[in-house]
Amino acid sequence: MKTLRYTPVPACFYQSTRDSLASLLPEGSLVVVHANDVYPTNADGTMQHHQNADLHYLTGIDQEETTLLMCIDKNGQHTDTLLLRETNERIAVWEGARLTMQEATEISGIRDVHWSREYQTLIAQAAQSARYVYWERDTHPRRYTDVQTRNERMVEAFLANHPNTEVRNLYPLLARMRLVKGEPELAQLRRACKITGEGFAAILPHIKPGMGEWEMEALLSCEYIRRRSRKFSFLPIIASGADTCVLHYISNHKVCKDGDLILFDIGAEYGGYAGDMSRTVPANGKFSPRQKAVYEAVLAVHRYAASIMLPGVRKADYERRVRVRMAQEMVKLGLLTVEEVQREANDPSCVRRYYMHSVSHSLGLDVHDVCPNDPVFAVGQVWTIEPGIYIPEENLGVRIETDVLIHPNGVEDLIPNAPLEVTDIERLMRGE
Repeated sequence: MKTLRYTPVPACFYQSTRDSLASLLPEGSLVVVHANDVYPTNADGTMQHHQNADLHYLTGIDQEETTLLMCIDKNGQHTDTLLLRETNERIAVWEGARLTMQEATEISGIRDVHWSREYQTLIAQAAQSARYVYWERDTHPRRYTDVQTRNERMVEAFLANHPNTEVRNLYPLLARMRLVKGEPELAQLRRACKITGEGFAAILPHIKPGMGEWEMEALLSCEYIRRRSRKFSFLPIIASGADTCVLHYISNHKVCKDGDLILFDIGAEYGGYAGDMSRTVPANGKFSPRQKAVYEAVLAVHRYAASIMLPGVRKADYERRVRVRMAQEMVKLGLLTVEEVQREANDPSCVRRYYMHSVSHSLGLDVHDVCPNDPVFAVGQVWTIEPGIYIPEENLGVRIETDVLIHPNGVEDLIPNAPLEVTDIERLMRGE
């Protein structure tokens, strides 16, 4: 497709996601999903468009001012309508032509395509016979922004015109559906993860004391984009020295010093899907004895977490067991005492002094991908594994993260091309 940098997923996948959603909804339901807004910066500037993940999941359309309408009939039968921004001469000259109706059909599998100017007419017609209207609303538990989304703005306008209509939220249904990845999704995720790991491995020989964190960000950006990634999947964290203990450090403004560790938390996006990886390396290419001890403690916990991520395991219990294992490593490092740990042996809260986040989150179209509360691991799910130890009094933080696909008997590392072992990191940093 001429407007895409990436190879698109076959349209039959999006047809199947709409079929699955329709099968969960009662007869007489109307589904409405809008694209994300293009957000302004200042003057005449705008941010790069980032598509609403649910719209992408249901249609594959990666374009602003797009709307999906689904009318649900008996036994999960449904009719789908897609609305698009129409290209005009000015758009074609200044921004480039948008999708044609035929191109949108080829991507989404939806044959009934209209221009967005018909939205008010079409939704008013559909609402007349709808018993329930399912609207996409972002109720992710960690969402904290006050900025109103296009979906939120449009549902307010809809309710003003249809005050007696029962509006329900699509979020819980789509969160469950998106947790298990289809084969076309896995192909995109594998590509995103491959780019993430390859790009990181490529810059390792260039890292040295005196280098700016921003220079490493620039090198990574080059490696990712040249492999057809559109962008970082989230703002990259390249933290050295004391800032390895700052979980979401994103300024990347310091010069790395001899003896520093550098913590990378990075990912490449491909086809809307996110890679997410953390590695911690020595600026001078050689771990000190203490740095190596902490690193290998985190790696031991990482391996343990991977070994117990099995189908049927509830995530909350998995997190608890990882904290118990982490406590053992912290005792060895002299960070905790045996007595402290034994006071809460089943779930030692004292580990949170040096390890304050969860070990895993779902991964997909979003970096912190949607999923039900306290899910149960199952085949086809993709998760991160990212334990860490952060010791502010030593200016020393280590996080090791990879992305894994759950199989019947264990997990597959989706980023095998990024080194984990101390010896492999040091060898690559020597350029060998």
